[in-house]
Amino acid sequence: MPMSWVDLDVNGETMETYLARPDGAGPFPAVIVVQEIWGVNSHIQSVTGRLPAQGYVGISPALFHREGRHTLTLYEEMDASFANLGRLTDVNILADLRAVIAYLQSLPFVQSDRIGITGFCVGGRISYLAASNLPEIKAAVDFYGGRSLVAFGDGKSPVEQTANITAPILGLFGEDDGNPTPEDVATIEVELKKHSKEYEFHSYPGCGHGFHCDERSSYRRESAMDAWGKAIGWFDKYLKA
Repeated sequence: MPMSWVDLDVNGETMETYLARPDGAGPFPAVIVVQEIWGVNSHIQSVTGRLPAQGYVGISPALFHREGRHTLTLYEEMDASFANLGRLTDVNILADLRAVIAYLQSLPFVQSDRIGITGFCVGGRISYLAASNLPEIKAAVDFYGGRSLVAFGDGKSPVEQTANITAPILGLFGEDDGNPTPEDVATIEVELKKHSKEYEFHSYPGCGHGFHCDERSSYRRESAMDAWGKAIGWFDKYLKA
């Protein structure tokens, strides 16, 4: 299962992406994996690297590429992480994702009409945003996407764009999370119901933010494994059918 870094052009700037593909000619469906606030670190690379075993091409774009190549921060470096996050805009995020989609669709081993997206923390928020703006996305999985009720830069928040969603969304949350709180999750669910969108939400008791990340003290193994199984099942249903 080959893994590599690939540079993509985004409006004249270089964005590095981490690519993992199954053995064989394919074509395979693909899943975009969106980073947490620490960048495309070892955990995100690990998650991306799990996908080929499930029959998917995995790709993770380094959304902080405007901060410098391979911009990463340690889990303890919250101030630096939030500074990088504060300079991220939805306009730039969507430009980055469009570049990733165009690249995937150019690859002969990718099934170009079967592209999904998942993300963790801010990446979950971005998955929701993508489902509202990018019709090429056919399934989305939101792992505890914080800040979904606010816009990055000008425009509407992801939740305010719920009416535009074109992909089924799976949401995986922790009941003890502070961002999104259970109240935030309920607000998002109200919008999805109001607009008759296809979705499924699961909230895990005893889990806070980041419960899926096995490199952090917030990790909850049993819930993380169950959530990952649900995510793969979601993609199998909508990308392999």
